[in-house]
Amino acid sequence: MKIRTGFDISFDCPTPIPMLLMLNIHPSREPDLLTEHKIVFDPPVPATDYNDGFGNRCTRIVAQPGRQSMRAEFLVRDYGDPDPVPHGAPQVAIENLPSDILVFLLGSRYCETDRLSDTAISLFGHIEPGWARVAAICAYVNNRITFDYQSARPTKTAWDAYMEQRGVCRDFAHLAITFCRCMNIPARYCTGYLGDIGVPVSPDPMDFSGWFDVFLGGRWYTCDARHNQPRIGRILMARGRDATDVAITTTFGTCILTGFTVITDEVT
Repeated sequence: MKIRTGFDISFDCPTPIPMLLMLNIHPSREPDLLTEHKIVFDPPVPATDYNDGFGNRCTRIVAQPGRQSMRAEFLVRDYGDPDPVPHGAPQVAIENLPSDILVFLLGSRYCETDRLSDTAISLFGHIEPGWARVAAICAYVNNRITFDYQSARPTKTAWDAYMEQRGVCRDFAHLAITFCRCMNIPARYCTGYLGDIGVPVSPDPMDFSGWFDVFLGGRWYTCDARHNQPRIGRILMARGRDATDVAITTTFGTCILTGFTVITDEVT
């Protein structure tokens, strides 16, 4: 299938504002591009791309005073397969994990393993290690949290989501990641595009989506505690320890978000 994807984002800036942007698709999906992926800035500004420590493609700019917009639209080829479900995938003993995976066992800014460890053990300690345990975590988080745009805030952590029982996709992901790490299952945060393909169309405005990966049986698998079902047409943009590492825009100064549109549609 072909998926039309893109965004149109704008800020009002009182002064020149340095920005880090994570608006490119992940290098692993670049071979699937059917049209050029190019961010267009209005007014035009110099832009420099680099790869961060997690392998994400990032862009540096200095936004100009006044209205600064950034947009892109492109086509991506996708095989249309739902997320694989690794029934029976085993949990890897910590001593056998690759060294570069160990960081995804540790607590991070939004994933407070120290505060939720006892809870995780009481909820999931009796469940068979491996995929069965991950599936139980996803089901629990899906039932624990009610999706609510109005409850979103940039400081909300896994602990907050657990206590408040309301949140958006990143809160579902943060809580599930935290529980997985508490049970010694490496988990990393992912962000990207996820349109309503193969499912009923949501009336909510399209947005970037957050999900997570778990490391089982020697490889990474996609999980989604918000939807708790295999989905079609995920287009990865970035991954890291939590939302800190994959922020769509990071601004070094005060500016106001004045426009935000995301496009993810199957082309038929």
